[in-house]
Amino acid sequence: MKKAIFPGSFDPITNGHYDIIKRGISLFDEVIVAIGVNAEKKYMFSLEDRKRFIEEAFADEPKVRVITYEGLTIDLCKKEKAEFILRGLRNPADFEFEKAIAHTNRRLSKIETVFLLTASKTSYISSSIVRDVIRNGGDYTVLVPDSVRTK
Repeated sequence: MKKAIFPGSFDPITNGHYDIIKRGISLFDEVIVAIGVNAEKKYMFSLEDRKRFIEEAFADEPKVRVITYEGLTIDLCKKEKAEFILRGLRNPADFEFEKAIAHTNRRLSKIETVFLLTASKTSYISSSIVRDVIRNGGDYTVLVPDSVRTK
């Protein structure tokens, strides 16, 4: 069984994340969306809301499971018996950042990182952009799945 961990803060999940998860489903037997908890980071949405947004977005998809975790992603992979980390790439800056993490993870474990390029229609979307639109009263609904639109 091929399992992939898709880690992130998902504050909130965006249509870009949604696209990567949907495409990951065709590659893996299970995609575990892992919401990382960082006590030093200020989030717009509670952990419970972020988890609910993702669970509702994939309610009809049995190959997607949503969990929360603290610590290293490679330790979570070992715990979940996942052989892969799934990551989305929007631009060259993402690639450079993610490449360094992937090399480090590979050095510390046997975990492979699989990169998917974001779809061109969602490549400009980031959670920080969505949060900024929300903070400023803009129409964020075209940037996120329906489950977030009911915030």
